Amino acid sequence: MTPRDASDDSSRWSDLERPPLNAGALRRGLVRAGGLWTGVEVVQRTGSTNSDLVALAAAGKAAEGTVLVAEEQTSGRGRLDRQWTAPARSGLFFSVLLEPGEVPVARWGWLPLLTGVAVATGLARSAGVDTSLKWPNDLLVTVGGEERKAGGILAERAGDHAVIVGVGINVTLREDELPVPQAASLALAGAVTTDRDPLLRAMLRSLEHWYDKWRAAGGDPVESGLQETYAAGCATLGRTVRAELPGDRSITGEAVAIDGDGRLVLATADGVQEPVGAGDIVHLRPA
Repeated sequence: MTPRDASDDSSRWSDLERPPLNAGALRRGLVRAGGLWTGVEVVQRTGSTNSDLVALAAAGKAAEGTVLVAEEQTSGRGRLDRQWTAPARSGLFFSVLLEPGEVPVARWGWLPLLTGVAVATGLARSAGVDTSLKWPNDLLVTVGGEERKAGGILAERAGDHAVIVGVGINVTLREDELPVPQAASLALAGAVTTDRDPLLRAMLRSLEHWYDKWRAAGGDPVESGLQETYAAGCATLGRTVRAELPGDRSITGEAVAIDGDGRLVLATADGVQEPVGAGDIVHLRPA
């Protein structure tokens, strides 16, 4: 689906509780000489910001630091090709184009975890909500004493030189709008603000900070502080979990560490420490 600019939709004020993003103000606040962000585009509706940005990168129409934001996604994707949908202007759905050429490709797998740290940090500061990370890419908040998912991250390659990282955050979804009972929103978690403009600016500034640190360290997760910071905010560590792996295989064990490749290390009942690089993680024991 071809994205349309948000300013072209005359009905954008139809829900006064969910005003549109101010694209001009976002550009003024984020795009600066020498900074990471080179352009911020806000579209009213599209299928997937990740898919759009991958296509733009392939056509040579997007540079590093391009940010594409959609007020509504009709075909948003999470990990394992799960669908991500929400009412228009109820969340923040955006993708960024990164070209970490000075970082060995073997370390690019840290980018979704880096984004998780940046998003959690930015939202904790701007929304005043306690957040944690479920390995590898879910943002958790607490609602009524229960951990629920309020956001997710999806990274995918765009050619040989770029990575597109997509983020979806539920901001103002009400209980009756949640896609599943385990979902949540910043509003349901008691956010001090649900104004999406400052929330988006905070996340992107935090992402720039962590990306610059990681890139300056050549992608080294220890030198950049990324490995330690991710582990400190990871709700998966210390719990008994089940890792559902490709090929209908699963492993159950205690999540004991995040290794140097960003993998989750499970200590199984057999006394074996098994690193998991990809899979669906189910928390079996409360923290």
